[in-house]
Amino acid sequence: MKHKSEYCAILSITFAWHLRNHQAEPTVPEKIERFQALTRNLLAEFRRRRPIRAGSLLISVFGDAIAPHGGSVWLGSLIEALQPFGINQRLVRTSVFRLVRDEWLASEPIGRRSYYRLTDKARRRFQEASRRIYSEPHQEWPDTWCLVLIGAAASGHRGALRKALVRLGFAPISANAMAHPAPDQTEVEDRLAALDGGDQALIVEARVSASRQARLRELAHRGWRLEELAERYDIFLNQFRPLYAAARREPRLDPAAAFNARVYLIHEYRRALLRDPFLPESLLPGRWTGIAAYQLCRNLYGLLAAPAEQFLTAQMEIADGLLPPAEPEFYQRFGGLPGSAGSIRKIAAAR
Repeated sequence: MKHKSEYCAILSITFAWHLRNHQAEPTVPEKIERFQALTRNLLAEFRRRRPIRAGSLLISVFGDAIAPHGGSVWLGSLIEALQPFGINQRLVRTSVFRLVRDEWLASEPIGRRSYYRLTDKARRRFQEASRRIYSEPHQEWPDTWCLVLIGAAASGHRGALRKALVRLGFAPISANAMAHPAPDQTEVEDRLAALDGGDQALIVEARVSASRQARLRELAHRGWRLEELAERYDIFLNQFRPLYAAARREPRLDPAAAFNARVYLIHEYRRALLRDPFLPESLLPGRWTGIAAYQLCRNLYGLLAAPAEQFLTAQMEIADGLLPPAEPEFYQRFGGLPGSAGSIRKIAAAR
């Protein structure tokens, strides 16, 4: 009897273990539902924001999704694509009008339809942004600093010069001096050349003595507000980690949901990057969350790329049909998307 009771107890424990583990493992429909539910929750989060910055989201859509496909799209396709984000037809039209006014977009009316394409100015800005968004954020540092001195420029021009340099990751170390340890020199030159007073700015490469390095770092860190930036990256990680976990478990991502998730992923990552000076790793605080944010964005983007491309080439219209396939450079984002360009196209077509 004793052996029989022990045997029954073992059977009972084994059955309970199988039952618990079977219940914990979601079925394929449940996995799909979770990914789509999380995507809907993220879009609902965006819709609750006030004010809704439709123009900023449109820039994300054009930069990430439309530019690699030629840079032109029918207005009606944009209106339909942005509906899940809570942006109605009137707001899309208003935002597009403002982007035309600011020389980001150009209108091409054909018959009763309006098509919008990126201007040359916008293409240059998107190329600059692409290097920041889709490239590894840190590099080796030769212990030199780039200082831009703007005191010689007219006082009315200095504000715009400061603003442009801050966008490139510079921090103010005095009223008329901006510092960065490792900027893109070509980008700095091009940006200054496009601004009034930029020709009066002096660009100096300096090596700070060892005894003064700590002081310069202190001044620069204060200007960069790294604590605020780390909080933004933490928010980003908390937003998208659950979505990445769900996407990894799903065998096939819904193309429309993947497109929505990819747009929102890049939009939120871009918002954080606008404030990131892209410092060399040796100048960053320990356990810098920006590194984890880049890795998460890279990994999730790799899962979303193919199904989102299917949505784009099947739903977005141009003057002579549907959007063409993405240019080869698209597949080099984040150091190379999983698989070759050809294999991603095949995966997208199969879905």
